Amino acid sequence: MILVADNIQITNKTIENALKTMRPDPIQEMAKQCEAAGAEMLDINSGPLSRDPEAKMTFLVEAVQEVSSLPILIDTANSKAVEAGLRANKKTAVINGFSLEPAKLESILPLAKKFDVDIIGYLLYPNSHVPPDESERLNVAMELYNEFQNAGLDKDRLIIDPVVVPVLWENGNIQAMEVMSVIKTLPDLLGFDVRTIAGVSNLTTGKGNKEKKLVLEKAYLPMLASAGLTMALLNVFHSETIRTARACNALADPMIFTWEAL
Repeated sequence: MILVADNIQITNKTIENALKTMRPDPIQEMAKQCEAAGAEMLDINSGPLSRDPEAKMTFLVEAVQEVSSLPILIDTANSKAVEAGLRANKKTAVINGFSLEPAKLESILPLAKKFDVDIIGYLLYPNSHVPPDESERLNVAMELYNEFQNAGLDKDRLIIDPVVVPVLWENGNIQAMEVMSVIKTLPDLLGFDVRTIAGVSNLTTGKGNKEKKLVLEKAYLPMLASAGLTMALLNVFHSETIRTARACNALADPMIFTWEAL
């Protein structure tokens, strides 16, 4: 699994204030800390950026890439911000992301072809609601892939997010298990080894004891790994979860095992 840091996000007050004042230092410090903690990619989650989306996303991408060579995920529903971020990008970028929502099909999906980059597709209904079960997620996956192909994109550019939901939802634990089944089934359904990404942090969103949340997160990550998950989007400052991820990767590596891998 590739570890993607979800720490650079607008819901973090430090990042929010830095973006308001256009001060790069706090954002750059966060990027460096994420890389030091084990991140292999950085998700830049700016939120919707209702004001000055182009300038703000350009600022974010440039600030991060001044101090880090890691690939970035440009994470916003604002298509103008996505395009600005892709124009500012000097390294490797991924669009995060699109769904069957008409506005995203019309304005975000085409940017993947225009800039020749990977794009994440969410298994959500056109109204952005989460499918209730595995069967419906797989139906959405077929529709999503059809739209992706109609946009003239190569299948190797697609990354699918089956959408992890909070375990506190009425059927959250059942959905957590069905997400794993979806990951296992997607290659056969679509006919190629499609890459997948899951927001591990989503599982423990909401009220709950912090230590118990971490236990659940550490338990779920190996389950996702065994299902074949390609990329894990998570808080890289959860050191025990990162250790668990490294252990999963070491066991799955076809090379001869060494303790240094941990």
